[in-house]
Amino acid sequence: MAHTEHDEKAPETAEALRRARFGALPERIRPQDTVEERPATLPDPARDNYDPDEWLVRYCL
Repeated sequence: MAHTEHDEKAPETAEALRRARFGALPERIRPQDTVEERPATLPDPARDNYDPDEWLVRYCL
């Protein structure tokens, strides 16, 4: 099998392509940039209001 100039450059070309694609690691991502914190539900301000009349009607009548 005869070697041509194209066959001899193929490994160098493949290496150059591989190095261009995988030659450097991606930028580091900080852990605080990977997490988003937000409440699962919006707080209801009326939920914790105590109304004694409602309690009497609901449980005593």
